[in-house]
Amino acid sequence: MLRIGIDVGGTHTDAVLVRGDMVLATTKALTSADVLGGVCEALENVLATPGVEPCDVEAVMLGTTQFTNAVVERRELTEVAAIRIGLPSGQGLAPKCGWPEDIAAALGASDYAVHGGLLYDGQPLAPLDERELTTVVDDLVARRVQAVAITAAFSPMNPAHEIEVGRRVRAALPAAHITLSHRVGGLGLLERENAALLNTSLLPFADRVVGAFTAAVRERGLDCPFFISQNDGTLMDAEFARTKPALTFASGPTNSLRGAARLTGLQDALVVDIGGTTSDIGALRGGFPRQSNMVIEVGGVRTNFRMPDILAVGLGGGSLVSEDGDAVGPRSVGHRLVSDGRVFGGNTLTATDIVVAADRAQVGDASRVADLPAATIERARARMTALLNDHIEQMKPNSEPLPLVLVGGGALLVTQPLGAATEVLRPDNADVANAIGAAIAQIGGEAEEMFANDDVPREQALARVTANATRAAIEAGAAANSIEVADVEATPVSYMARATTRYKVRVVGDIAALAGAAGKKEGSE
Repeated sequence: MLRIGIDVGGTHTDAVLVRGDMVLATTKALTSADVLGGVCEALENVLATPGVEPCDVEAVMLGTTQFTNAVVERRELTEVAAIRIGLPSGQGLAPKCGWPEDIAAALGASDYAVHGGLLYDGQPLAPLDERELTTVVDDLVARRVQAVAITAAFSPMNPAHEIEVGRRVRAALPAAHITLSHRVGGLGLLERENAALLNTSLLPFADRVVGAFTAAVRERGLDCPFFISQNDGTLMDAEFARTKPALTFASGPTNSLRGAARLTGLQDALVVDIGGTTSDIGALRGGFPRQSNMVIEVGGVRTNFRMPDILAVGLGGGSLVSEDGDAVGPRSVGHRLVSDGRVFGGNTLTATDIVVAADRAQVGDASRVADLPAATIERARARMTALLNDHIEQMKPNSEPLPLVLVGGGALLVTQPLGAATEVLRPDNADVANAIGAAIAQIGGEAEEMFANDDVPREQALARVTANATRAAIEAGAAANSIEVADVEATPVSYMARATTRYKVRVVGDIAALAGAAGKKEGSE
């Protein structure tokens, strides 16, 4: 059976048609302003492959930047009421504290605080107060609030208070969009609350986006499951994505890393994905992107989403180059490269023009850069190499060198040796590694929790967190009998009254919908 992987980038929308490890067709379409147009064009291009019928396709996987862009550009965001469960503590900093003013204003100022939540060791901070809850719910109803983010202190340890408050809100406002923070973020009250608020603000938009993509798939005769890429290198089914759109943040670079692993067979390596605007540098660990352990800012908002550890460099195929070649990027013509770049008939000198002028790539009309001074070309090439080398060094896990995989349509910019790597690999189909990463991805789930070492032995703690991660994966669409542990972290927590360890587990599994279809097919045969 066939799979289609699609990844939407800032410049191009890439798509592949694959059967197992075999790439049957690839395409690049310009990313349209509405995104959907570029996706439809890419989808139609791969479906035009001779001998391919829509009924042969078992699944479509999509990586999209739409939800990230909505936050960054402050558009398509819904006002959200924040309910924080944490009194008598938790009053010092209000919800949306430290947010940029424009995005805070977009989400409104409907904030509530009630008693409840837990302490770090799982003990109750305070019981839920029935009168407080009634007052809050009545006010939400009176104000006709349609989106609510609910956050309780240490809810990843025990989500009971969030679940109960969510039940009360749902009973009073059946049509409201609701996010419970323990389902989108990790430990850390403010960052998890921020994650829940951003996710909730995107829910109406997610309904429209997922609905539009699903309709586009169906209109092209594809009666198969549809999945969307998460930011940890795994997938979630389309219906799950309607409730967790924020889990798509940074899924593009993640798909590229997973594609690099598949194309090379490497489990541990550095990967540079060079696009039209930026170069994203990441590290593979065990075949999956190394996750960031730091607070991640999305659109200026601090969050604790699970996110890949990616370093973005302002170097891409459309990067502007100064007349003397001394400056390259970070400004870029982006998707206008095919009209503004000199080799494409425009008047703007870009990084792509430099490599064409150096006779290191056959793109566009080389005669249009034949007059570039040799000194300009060499200075620009040296600047691009230095930019990548410096940032690759920053992403190395230690002083030991690793192989480097170049992927993305802009990989042609690398024309000189990179001393930061043991070897540089340019696999076949590297220009569509992001779409390949989407096509081959599995379903994933993650969970984390803290335990006092005296109370819970390590094996018991890991078993509990693994069970929670497994439930999350099954909810996202994984087949229960296929789930495997992909990554485990056990980190001692400082400054606790008792020795405490923070456990984080990530699991992956096959797609349940496809496993069921395969079973039915085998049975019929």
